[in-house]
Amino acid sequence: MRKKKYTKDVSQSFQFAKIKKRSMQLSKYLTQAGVCSRRKAVELIKSGQVTVNGTLVTEPWHIVLDGQAVKVNNRVVRPEKKIYLVLNKPKGYVCTLSDEHARQTVLELIKPQIKERLYPIGRLDYDTTGLLIMTNDGDLAQRLAHPSFQVQKVYTAILDRPLTSENAVKLRKGVRLPDGVVAVDNVRYSPIKKNVSISLHSGKYRIIKRLFARLGYHVLALERTQFANLSVRGMQLGSWRFLTNTEITRLKKQTQR
Repeated sequence: MRKKKYTKDVSQSFQFAKIKKRSMQLSKYLTQAGVCSRRKAVELIKSGQVTVNGTLVTEPWHIVLDGQAVKVNNRVVRPEKKIYLVLNKPKGYVCTLSDEHARQTVLELIKPQIKERLYPIGRLDYDTTGLLIMTNDGDLAQRLAHPSFQVQKVYTAILDRPLTSENAVKLRKGVRLPDGVVAVDNVRYSPIKKNVSISLHSGKYRIIKRLFARLGYHVLALERTQFANLSVRGMQLGSWRFLTNTEITRLKKQTQR
């Protein structure tokens, strides 16, 4: 009797696992299909622009099963093949999919080789150079950008004057900004040179420039040299490459709770 019951339970668990694996929240489905970001997907669904198997759905958490037809404004959408790449961004490009001022976007640097809609992770300013991860994996993008996962970034800044030891201590202890106190993990500098290397976990908007501005410095040039386990060492400005399977696995491990 026990053996028969055990077999039945295992079979039911296996079936449940299969169903769970082949299902996905609607908002996540749209993101993985490259339609838009997760936030925009929620807005699309709530505004009544999405159907599943011909039925209008307005709940972002609605579960889509494998084989069901999902349409946005009557256009069929399907999850895309996941693409992961790293770009060494030059100056003069914005990290958006389009720009109202007609400036060049980072998407132009990967076309025409990449036709999929990729999203930059951890945006860099127009005049900031360096490492930019781009992917259509919405889940990984959200985790890498979210402060709770504490993903480390390393920047090299050139200041208008050498950093003092007193201000270096302030950076390590924490500098109060309008949106909270931010402390860096490490700062390397020379008392006679203007180059400063900063490593930190914060992903706040324009954080490096705002930290130095609060201390009375002006950042003349800024480059992100490392993001998580990735670097741009050996890469020319404007060049890009696909991530290796090992790099992708490490990125995902770093964002596991």
